Amino acid sequence: MVRPSGVVRVTIVPSGADREALVTAVASAHHVDEVAVRTGRRCPHCGSTEHGRPWATIADRPVPVSLARTPARRPGAPGVTAIAVVTGPARGVAVGIDLERVDRVAAAPLDVSTPVEAARLRDDHDRAAAWAVKEAVLKRDGRGLRVDPAAVEVDLARGAARFARRDHLVTVRWPAPDTVLAVAAGGLPVIVEHRIVDGLVDGLGDGRGAGVSGPVG
Repeated sequence: MVRPSGVVRVTIVPSGADREALVTAVASAHHVDEVAVRTGRRCPHCGSTEHGRPWATIADRPVPVSLARTPARRPGAPGVTAIAVVTGPARGVAVGIDLERVDRVAAAPLDVSTPVEAARLRDDHDRAAAWAVKEAVLKRDGRGLRVDPAAVEVDLARGAARFARRDHLVTVRWPAPDTVLAVAAGGLPVIVEHRIVDGLVDGLGDGRGAGVSGPVG
């Protein structure tokens, strides 16, 4: 088996200056000066640059990136943003990520699982992870929640999701016991850099998600 040459580097930082954080993450992942990095947003549906999918370039070379946020646990505290940057050859590569808190997903349960998928989900942690995987896969697709999340059938045990008649490899990590990160990048290895942010800890939380990943996670 030939290992892919690319890697997805995910940095978790306080929400706020997301553009500056994206520039820093891209520069750090590719070992270049920040002045060489350009970033922005572009909506594929209306063409607006005020919202939509994030993009980044280094010397006009596209760099696949994705962002996700989750609110703070405490009122007045900063939320948390996860930034994914792909290193290595970018041709034909896309990445989508999502970051969710278990309590938020549990508080607003959505009927977006097929019967087969629902039977696999044991508790709120599994349901939060499945939702994060759906969002990550749809972000990678480029249409996001314009597509019904029920169209993505998640199998956490296999580290995969079935969508558009294809299996999509995913990686699921737990930066904290109640915070789940999902990465959809075609099976590329994922490296997560945690910082102490609103209770997130350096490492892999309580270890629940350390074994739930794609085959090259």
